Amino acid sequence: MFEARQLVFYYALTPVHMGAGSAIGAIDSPIQREVHTRHPMFAGAGLKGALRHHFNRAWPGENGRSGLINRIFGPDTGASDFAGALSLSDAQLVALPVRSLKGGFAWVTSPVALARLKRLAELAVGVVEWNVPTVAENQALMAADGLLANGKLILEAFEFRKAEGDCSDIARWLAGNALTKANTYFADKLKADLVVLSDTDFAHFARHAMVVEPHVRINDESGTADDGGLFYVENLPPESILVGLAQASIERFKKGSRNEGSAALLSAEDVLEAVFDGAESCPGIAGKPLQIGGDASTGRGLVIVQAVAGGDK
Repeated sequence: MFEARQLVFYYALTPVHMGAGSAIGAIDSPIQREVHTRHPMFAGAGLKGALRHHFNRAWPGENGRSGLINRIFGPDTGASDFAGALSLSDAQLVALPVRSLKGGFAWVTSPVALARLKRLAELAVGVVEWNVPTVAENQALMAADGLLANGKLILEAFEFRKAEGDCSDIARWLAGNALTKANTYFADKLKADLVVLSDTDFAHFARHAMVVEPHVRINDESGTADDGGLFYVENLPPESILVGLAQASIERFKKGSRNEGSAALLSAEDVLEAVFDGAESCPGIAGKPLQIGGDASTGRGLVIVQAVAGGDK
């Protein structure tokens, strides 16, 4: 079905709230999570909708019935006429920023998160020249020693022993592919401050190291909080890194709508190039901010989209 694909990283610049609806518990508005890992995620449908909304503004001359937006994403009305040529998978968590006693914060990941990243990367770009490590509980495999305090790594209130070896090759690959070339400070920090914890230890931070914000609904007449007006919203923290696939097929069309004089169909490669690289009149999204999720008016949901084409390992 899909003839071309690229690996796509999503790097959070601000807290991101991809909502999962209401919940029973302390957090009234939780974020989307995978059922089996409980890792935060971005649903592909939400990403595709946000991307279409972005291009409706970025490509104002291409949002007509026969414009490039409909040709790539499918018709905005009459969805049964033909399918879009672009597919975005759910974005999976790669690395999470966690408060560290030294260095401000560390980027924390786990063998499962790295194995899933490598699987997607090899589907999209070919062989990846690093191996997924194994790490014992209460130990930390580190890219460098700069985060150590008295020989221990302190993340929030937890202490970890330094594991044998390092993950510097993974950190360099991730910094070179997930971050834009303009992000040199954070690329250098990622190369030095990547930490691999066991899947069990990482699961704690993936569940509890989120930004939880209280919101208060004000009564217009009294100017004070409404009864029951206090609610809590969960956000993925800034500097989080997620990854997914962008896949494309040849451009689809409505049955019976083409003839000998019709313009050539976009190939799968053309679709991905238009979305990520773009052209002068229709700029692509690669290396640029995309607003996803809720609370945009309060600055939430800005992520940098970074695509990795085949051959970039």
